[in-house]
Amino acid sequence: MPMLLQHSGDGGLYGELLQNRAFQKVTPGTSASLTAWAGLNSNSHIAVVAANVPVSSALPNALSLTAGTTSTVGITNSGYFGINVQSNWTYHGSFYFRFPSAPSQAVSGDFTVGMLNSAGTAVAAASYAFTSSSGWQQITFRFTPSSTPSGTANLFFVQLPGSLVTSGGGSVQFAMLTCFPPTFKNRINGMRLDISNALLAMNPGFFRFPGGNNLEGQTAASRWLWSNTVGSLVSRPGRQGDWGYINTDGLGLYEYLQWIEDMNMEPIMAVWAGYSLDGTSQAQSALGPYIQDAINQIEFAIGDESTNQYAAIRASMGHSAPFALTYIEIGNEDFFATSSYDSYRWSAFYTALNAQFPQLKFIATSATSGFVPSVTGPAPQFWDLHIYSNPNFFTNGAYNFDILPRNGLQFFQGEYATTTTNSGSSIAYPFIDGSIAEAAYMAGFDRNSDIVFAASYAPLLNHVSSTQWTPNLVTFTPNSLILSTSYYVQQMFGVYKGDTYLNSTTNAASSPVQWSVTKNTSGNQLFLKAINTGTSTNTIVFTLPSSITILSTAGTGSILTAAAGTMNTPSNPNAAVPKSITFTAGKTITYNTPPLSASVLIVSAK
Repeated sequence: MPMLLQHSGDGGLYGELLQNRAFQKVTPGTSASLTAWAGLNSNSHIAVVAANVPVSSALPNALSLTAGTTSTVGITNSGYFGINVQSNWTYHGSFYFRFPSAPSQAVSGDFTVGMLNSAGTAVAAASYAFTSSSGWQQITFRFTPSSTPSGTANLFFVQLPGSLVTSGGGSVQFAMLTCFPPTFKNRINGMRLDISNALLAMNPGFFRFPGGNNLEGQTAASRWLWSNTVGSLVSRPGRQGDWGYINTDGLGLYEYLQWIEDMNMEPIMAVWAGYSLDGTSQAQSALGPYIQDAINQIEFAIGDESTNQYAAIRASMGHSAPFALTYIEIGNEDFFATSSYDSYRWSAFYTALNAQFPQLKFIATSATSGFVPSVTGPAPQFWDLHIYSNPNFFTNGAYNFDILPRNGLQFFQGEYATTTTNSGSSIAYPFIDGSIAEAAYMAGFDRNSDIVFAASYAPLLNHVSSTQWTPNLVTFTPNSLILSTSYYVQQMFGVYKGDTYLNSTTNAASSPVQWSVTKNTSGNQLFLKAINTGTSTNTIVFTLPSSITILSTAGTGSILTAAAGTMNTPSNPNAAVPKSITFTAGKTITYNTPPLSASVLIVSAK
């Protein structure tokens, strides 16, 4: 799931390359307002100004360029800690411009748009004609670099002759500048290709959005407001995110839903439920407008465009049919405000939303374990649980769900991860000890799939130059990914996921080996997972049910194992990666599990 910390959205999953592209939520005239921007040269003088004629009411600021020469002047953007420039990619984007003091006699010329390498040499350039005007105009561009720079210290640039700036009234203003590389499924305003493909390779089943804390806001006024994240980019004001940087909201409600659909995932969509991170719960009498806003958010996703104004906005953005949607999460981590959530907020939101959308399933968030709290009003059937701990917790917690009563409750392990060593030391990246412990815990998900309907590691993404939390599933730079040991565990459970759990027997009851056996009915495959959290090799003997027919004795599989403490890092991204294995399949299978290992054995059977 996304949490929007450490530039996992803007600068990460969201494909936009330009940081501070629309000067949202900044104070004009300050150095902070120029984050990522610079003049092309010493004669290019820039400042963020409050435009007397803004490009839109949502975007009041503009970047002003004045010229100290008649020669070339311009602006540059350094991206999110660098820009990935590839010679086999075509980049596309646009920008708005105006000459605020344009003379009555218009001037004409060319803007040149492209990329500079770290030496200042243009590796891509395309020119577009313009005629000066005091009104806003938009230029749409495309370019393909002639070469691939060796690093990512590259700059996006827009330039023009300084003489045209002077003759055009003395300054030119820019607003909403965008530049995208090729995106996943070639979507306009789409997602970063390599991150999307890495997540797709996990065979994910769902995506919870729009995040955890970033949903809530530091105050009710600064919460994630879905209606500010839809429509044209110039209609989105952005917001001060909850993790210290400004969210463009280019990755908005529509983009999440479209990407989730493109990834063949199921959305778990959260709605704001009256609690903000300053610890304030809205009074029961004040919840009405917020409940209506949640209804409108859901209507945007699944409403009928012919009868609902919010569904009509969705259709105008390119998706006439309703998106698939089953689960709505009411709030986030409301165990921080159990008094208000359990006594009135859950009931108020659930009652209204369920009346409007009885076909949907609603998830509660105030439980800290499977032994859920008492809630006033309709009892929640679905619960989101979050846990961060050490390897021992997850190893010992493999049976946490086995002990729960079968009373109709369903559980979503919405956030979990090993975040420290057993001695309490922090870790920069997932390490093999913790990842294998997580695998043992996940074997419990398989075994208890009758009550565990979904689970997700968190946090998902981390820009290596903006780390705020460790560890994370996937760390990235502008042009590379570091797939963690926990990523490979998640991939193992995602790819080798059966539709039926088989009650099998083993000899591992008293050993540090956890296991599960699932069946992929349509593919005539069994997936036998064996997770050894111990420090020595352990032999496990699987005895399959008598009803199973073995179709081939040639078994294949995959194993992840490494020495204690091993982690994949930017300097050694492949320290521990899965390896293929073979074995002899039969109704009884003997397998030697190496220490600190997670294995999946694939048996052709029906």
